[in-house]
Amino acid sequence: MTKIDEDALAEAYNRALAHEKAGEIDQAVAAYREVLAIDPEDHGGACVRIASLGRGDTPTRAPDAYVETLFDQHAESFEDILVAQLGYDVPKLVLQHLQEAELGPFKRMLDLGCGTGLTGGTLRDLCEDITGIDISENMVEIAHEKDLYETLYVAEIEDFLEDNDDEPFDLITATDVLPYLGALEPLFFGAAENMVKGGIFVFSSETLSDDVLAGRPYMVGPHQRFAHSESYIRERLAATGFEIVEMTEINVRMQEGQPSPGHLVIARFKG
Repeated sequence: MTKIDEDALAEAYNRALAHEKAGEIDQAVAAYREVLAIDPEDHGGACVRIASLGRGDTPTRAPDAYVETLFDQHAESFEDILVAQLGYDVPKLVLQHLQEAELGPFKRMLDLGCGTGLTGGTLRDLCEDITGIDISENMVEIAHEKDLYETLYVAEIEDFLEDNDDEPFDLITATDVLPYLGALEPLFFGAAENMVKGGIFVFSSETLSDDVLAGRPYMVGPHQRFAHSESYIRERLAATGFEIVEMTEINVRMQEGQPSPGHLVIARFKG
């Protein structure tokens, strides 16, 4: 692996942020491209920031190095930031909607992007056996300390779904995962490949207004998170063998004092 010039990287990244804050988009994009040249693995998520500024191609997903770095850095304060400061309660909504739909209990749950265990902990009483996956080793360590999961892996979600040969699952969850993915085919197909017939797939997504999405299936929003159109989610689920049980509009979290609209989706695998 090529050694990164950390000083040059920090200088270029800080310069890019300063231009972005000042509204100097062309200069910001040029500086982010310098960042990418210095660090092709993109630990700082420069490609996502360029897309959020409306320039360049929309990536099909956030870079692994960026997601891993982001969550490793924030693991210790993750729950305080997400729950206390941003008002994130998607795991509780998942539990509520599963119960209202009279779904469960479940034998085997797969918690994709398990983080520190918010969803696993919330659904613990509904499931006999829970497996958690996260790309961030620091997050998985915190989840492990809570003793909520029978099995935990440090892995990239799509790679795990492709390579896994364990028993299939009857519940797969992916809360706060889609904001780091653009194209959804690998996730949905991977979920289908790891699920029993009739199994339940629950996930949250974020979206933007129709005039902003402008017919696009997905895009990077102003906060460097992927937003997906409702029609794209419906199409991709149908194409990978799922039928929608419920698709509910929710407020995913607060962002700079404003709600982030999205969807809570419960789908059943038809096999």
